[in-house]
Amino acid sequence: MTVDFDLGPAAGRMAGLLEAVPADRLTAPTPCEDYRLGDLIEHIGGLALAFTAAAAKSGLPPGGPEGPSGDASRLDEDWRTLFPARLAALADAWRDPAAWEGLTRAGGVELPGDVAARVALNELVVHGWDVARASGQPYDCGERELLACLEFVSQFAPGPGREPAPEGLFAAAVDVPADAPLIDRVVGLTGRDPSWRGNHPSRP
Repeated sequence: MTVDFDLGPAAGRMAGLLEAVPADRLTAPTPCEDYRLGDLIEHIGGLALAFTAAAAKSGLPPGGPEGPSGDASRLDEDWRTLFPARLAALADAWRDPAAWEGLTRAGGVELPGDVAARVALNELVVHGWDVARASGQPYDCGERELLACLEFVSQFAPGPGREPAPEGLFAAAVDVPADAPLIDRVVGLTGRDPSWRGNHPSRP
């Protein structure tokens, strides 16, 4: 099995977004209806561990999150440095061709390694957009990453011969024009409104 893409750019972009989140924005709403920004950040720290373990086909390391992630009260005090390090480890783990082979587990679900890599990329890209919108930061994602995410999420879009997305995976898709920017089409298919801005002024 070959490595189809490098998760490094998406992981590095997410790390930069997290490091720049203003301290007073952790209670801000996000495009994920059930998460405030601090909850989402804690979820990102957890998924970084989970998908690193999925690449290695191992269990979560000691000190990993207990129970579902997405709870700001469990944020480590040093998350601004800890989570970027976790994201770097995630990207590095998926540079091993063996990570893409065979079966692995992520989120309690068994799936092929190459599918787990695509899920990880989609998590980084879409949640990166979430963090950027919730914290008022710009977001610029590479075309190759967006095309890979679009191919992945399109499998779950309503249409002839397509199975509905597993319950809880994505919210109902938001209608987005076919000629809209790639990022808008990706987030729309995951149930997000591309025009979502929260309650803050956007930064340049």
